Amino acid sequence: MKWSELSIHTTNEAIEPISNILHEAGASGVVIEDPSDLLQERDTSFGEIYELNPDDYPEEGVMLKAYLPMNSFLGETVDEIKQAVNNLLIYDIDLGVNQISLSEVNEEEWATAWKKYYKPVKISERVTITPTWEDYSPVSSDELIIELDPGMAFGTGTHPTTVLSIQALERYIKNGYHVIDVGSGSGVLSIASILLGAKKVDAYDLDDIAVKSTRLNAKLNKVDNKISSKQNNLLNNVNQQVDIIVSNILAEIIMRFEQDAFDCLKSGGFFITSGIILAKKEQVKEALISAGFEIIEVNQMEDWISIIAKKQ
Repeated sequence: MKWSELSIHTTNEAIEPISNILHEAGASGVVIEDPSDLLQERDTSFGEIYELNPDDYPEEGVMLKAYLPMNSFLGETVDEIKQAVNNLLIYDIDLGVNQISLSEVNEEEWATAWKKYYKPVKISERVTITPTWEDYSPVSSDELIIELDPGMAFGTGTHPTTVLSIQALERYIKNGYHVIDVGSGSGVLSIASILLGAKKVDAYDLDDIAVKSTRLNAKLNKVDNKISSKQNNLLNNVNQQVDIIVSNILAEIIMRFEQDAFDCLKSGGFFITSGIILAKKEQVKEALISAGFEIIEVNQMEDWISIIAKKQ
């Protein structure tokens, strides 16, 4: 079978929503080429993910690459992707160059092209994320390993927004906690919550692909008996109080359900938010405070912000 490589030249801010659009369109994996990765000093003890070729990266912005089968519907699919990406402007998302191009690749190239970007990565004091096809052994007795199959939805789990979320979960989860994951995507935050000591996670996502991906990855990590993955619009019709709500999602979406999050938390519970670009930090903080939260942490990685709020 022949495949088409769809390249979208955009911005860091648009990575998550465009990745979502690409997966919904049937893309089997998304590659993110961010030139800032070339400038970072990294620990190289976890594999070839850091052996990066500058020629593969744009001079500015980021390049998203997805792989679609070349069939009679390809033209319609690409048009739908273009329209969905342009619709992101409604949410004040900066699309940058917003240039889309197509090139042909054969099946063998497609099968390996995106996997070369994904190797085991230690993203917090205790958590390491590794793809299912890598043979990885823990380097310490307390290391927690999350295996992910990123082929279905939402990336590899190593984006700064995910890293910030897991680092926050590591600090605030206590044994026996009940967690809600809003916008679960691949399920990586749900899985991390269980490995870090939570007794139960309710994972919600509006996208059925994400629900299936969360279930798949929960089963891969043998925690599917503790994670309930359901299709739901944010916290609509959720009538329970839990210890932690975590949401790695766009700032605009966080500000749609901050009051619901407050109502669904126990007294003293934590709302861990991520996916916030630097320019939207103050807006999200103000929305959380207006809902009744106390801001207890604001953390930054590259141009991304994570805010941890507490219900007093």
